[in-house]
Amino acid sequence: MRKILITSKVYDDSFDLLKKDFELIIPETGNFTNDELIRNIVDCEVLLSMFTIKIGSDVLSAAPKLKMVSNFGVGFNNIDMKYADEHGIVVTNTPDPVTEPTAELAFGLMHSLCRRIVELDRDIRIKDKIKWGLMQNIGSTMTNKTLGIIGFGRIGQALARRAVAAKMNIVYYSRHRVKEEIENLYHAKYVPMNELLKMSDFVSLNTPLTAETTHLIGKEQLALMKQSAFLVNTSRGAVINEHELAEALRDNVIAGAGLDVYEKEPVIDPLLLTLNNVILVPHIGTATRETRQDTAKMACENILGFYAGKQDIHRCGKW
Repeated sequence: MRKILITSKVYDDSFDLLKKDFELIIPETGNFTNDELIRNIVDCEVLLSMFTIKIGSDVLSAAPKLKMVSNFGVGFNNIDMKYADEHGIVVTNTPDPVTEPTAELAFGLMHSLCRRIVELDRDIRIKDKIKWGLMQNIGSTMTNKTLGIIGFGRIGQALARRAVAAKMNIVYYSRHRVKEEIENLYHAKYVPMNELLKMSDFVSLNTPLTAETTHLIGKEQLALMKQSAFLVNTSRGAVINEHELAEALRDNVIAGAGLDVYEKEPVIDPLLLTLNNVILVPHIGTATRETRQDTAKMACENILGFYAGKQDIHRCGKW
């Protein structure tokens, strides 16, 4: 029977769709270590990898029978795509299940930042820290403010839909301009990135991590933003130069930031940990029960579709 190596334990029934046709190698709890991956992958045709697990050429090259990597998650920067492409290994991802929960979190971070929800919750627990009164604890509203979305794909558009309901103005920058009917749907205006940074009250990053998007936002870009603006990142940590962001927040170059992802996860720049104008959460963009179950299902369906010869599986590489 064909073998599939699964890097991590999810729910007990997450990969039941595969059990009829494949032998599954799954850790009893948590994740396989890199050494365990190398040891267990030798006879496997498929690797089902979590987006949090680095899959380098050392793992891929240990599997002479490997035909496919089904990545659990929309991002695939955890995989050595160069090696996969050069060796004819098909790589797939799971874009659909992650769209709504990631947009939910981005919108929640925006809301929490402008109304100071996390900051004030923290302070109210400290005796005599909070002052009550008409002109105390003032935040800002989202209504009629401008949201700049960098990366206007599935997640960016899901965030735009929420912003429309909040009566926000939307501008976007993306590698490719979307069709006019999509722009009209969200009343969204395409602008160059530097113009977006200058005019936005909120900036949300929704891009994949590539060579072009690494450190897309740093000191120079932050200096273009309004001093009253907020930055939200639910994409990948290295899209931002994290230390330069921390310095900008310390120096009040911008008003605040909400971060779900970090450059060197799980390590966070120490300066960020000292600041009150940043909300930090531990990469929870897709961390809902429903999303984990739906993502596992799509990862399984990509594998079954590959073996059935279907072309509509969610391919990421050249194959």
